[in-house]
Amino acid sequence: MTEHSHPDEAAAGTAPEGPAGHKPGEARERDLQLTLGGKPSGLRNPSRAVRGLGAGTLVLEALVLLLALLPIWVLRPPGGSMTAVTVALVAVVVAVALSATLRFPWGWWAVSVFQVALLLLGFLHWAFAVVGVVFGLTWAYVLYVRRTVAR
Repeated sequence: MTEHSHPDEAAAGTAPEGPAGHKPGEARERDLQLTLGGKPSGLRNPSRAVRGLGAGTLVLEALVLLLALLPIWVLRPPGGSMTAVTVALVAVVVAVALSATLRFPWGWWAVSVFQVALLLLGFLHWAFAVVGVVFGLTWAYVLYVRRTVAR
């Protein structure tokens, strides 16, 4: 035991030390890094979290495309074919399949190409353009989060 058994009994003129061995209010960069686990995002596995965000976005996009089948069918031109409905079903399958490719670097590029293709399908039916704009902006935000968390 030390001469002073209680912190209040510290000798006059000495400053109390914090748990890391330095004065309160001071924080060394190394101690701060250790407190956060060395990861600026605070996540245990940031790449897995971002992949989950991307996959969730793609599954939500597939669901929205499934829900868009009815308006695509009802709002087709008179005597119109099943082309737009078939393309929507193919887009649903592609969106779900692409959600599994996000563990590879090329998967992120493939999804970005898919978003552009969906926007261009707006020439086939305007519903594709709406979904393409909404999820294109959402995908841009996912890419922003990926870049921010990866730092």
